[in-house]
Amino acid sequence: MASNVVLKAEGDVKDPALAGEGRRRIEWAGQSMPVLHTIRRRFAETKPLKGVRVAACLHVTTETANLMLALRDGGAEVVLCASNPLSTQDDVAAALACDYGIPTFAIKGESNEVYYSHIHAAIDHKPAITMDDGCDLVTMLHTKRQDALEGVLGGTEETTTGVIRLRAMAREKVLKFPIIAVNDALTKHLFDNRYGTGQSTLDGIIRATNVLLAGLTVVVAGYGWCGRGVAMRARGMGANVVVTEIDPTKAIEAVMDGFRVMPMRDAAACGDVFVTVTGNKSVISAEHFERLKSGAILSNSGHFNVEIDLEALAKMAVSRREVRGFVEEFTMKDGRRIFVLGEGRLINLAAAEGHPASVMDMSFANQALTAEYMIANHATLEKTVHSVPEDIDRQVAKMKLDSMGVAIDVLTPEQEAYLAGWSEGT
Repeated sequence: MASNVVLKAEGDVKDPALAGEGRRRIEWAGQSMPVLHTIRRRFAETKPLKGVRVAACLHVTTETANLMLALRDGGAEVVLCASNPLSTQDDVAAALACDYGIPTFAIKGESNEVYYSHIHAAIDHKPAITMDDGCDLVTMLHTKRQDALEGVLGGTEETTTGVIRLRAMAREKVLKFPIIAVNDALTKHLFDNRYGTGQSTLDGIIRATNVLLAGLTVVVAGYGWCGRGVAMRARGMGANVVVTEIDPTKAIEAVMDGFRVMPMRDAAACGDVFVTVTGNKSVISAEHFERLKSGAILSNSGHFNVEIDLEALAKMAVSRREVRGFVEEFTMKDGRRIFVLGEGRLINLAAAEGHPASVMDMSFANQALTAEYMIANHATLEKTVHSVPEDIDRQVAKMKLDSMGVAIDVLTPEQEAYLAGWSEGT
């Protein structure tokens, strides 16, 4: 049951009075996270993270809350801050800070100044383990907060954008501790990125605009796993889907999946709704704004708000105003109106609730298990970006199947010998 008493907040949250509502929603999400629940029970018994200080810079959602509770029950001393100024669920932050005693620094809509002050607050915890979603915490540790680097044993990274940044650091040999790329686990990106992003992105667009997607042309920029998910779900809702790409192999795949593929310059002229999921900057830029239809809707589901060149759009517009929650209208000199959703930030978290708990169950199971792995193995790991160990990835998949009541076949000794050999021939 939710607490009837609001305790003093640990950290910085919008309103401690929201804690009761947040606790109920955390419990609701927990029902759809059986794998993480199983890990949490084991953690509570064995305490593999006892005394380990963890600083997590993640989207503050109901699913993240369940991960924080698993780490806490495993003995970790956890501090949480937001990984995006618009992704925080204020009731969840209040519940973590007030009811669960986990210091939480996150307020939905916080300014950039407050956002970075919250990251500083998490680093003040002097973490041994970092958990990042976008690499902002790790970047801060390597630039302005090198004073806190000495005690860091290792970390994990949740998303594609963060992994890209970390690999760049590793190439330049400036990464000061090992990082496990949770995003690259099969049980993360094949499901979280594809099915989670696909559903939650359209959820955010529809909640913000209430548009009917059927019959509209939806342009998806990027055909990675997130783009695949968005394109698939948009087509399922009756949209005509166009894909833009820079990778010829992914472009061929999109064509063979039945989508039209063209450069963004051409897509700009025919699109009604745009979704960027590339991890790059200025994917929709000034040359594209000039070609957009009046009424075009621009949204982003990549990590940072740089995929749409909002600075260029603001300079080209003669006026701008908020017309709905998370919908800003830019009026151009020729009278065309262009709508930007969620300040160009993650629309699935700005205007909706992010990924469903059942898919985050696998992602955060990977986070919990790789944190345990990092504590046990950090001394032998190079200071670079590592993959999730295959046995952890397979364990998460097996646990998820078990929770769904799904059984699969097992190789016989004869089959194992056949697959391991080469001499039988045809």
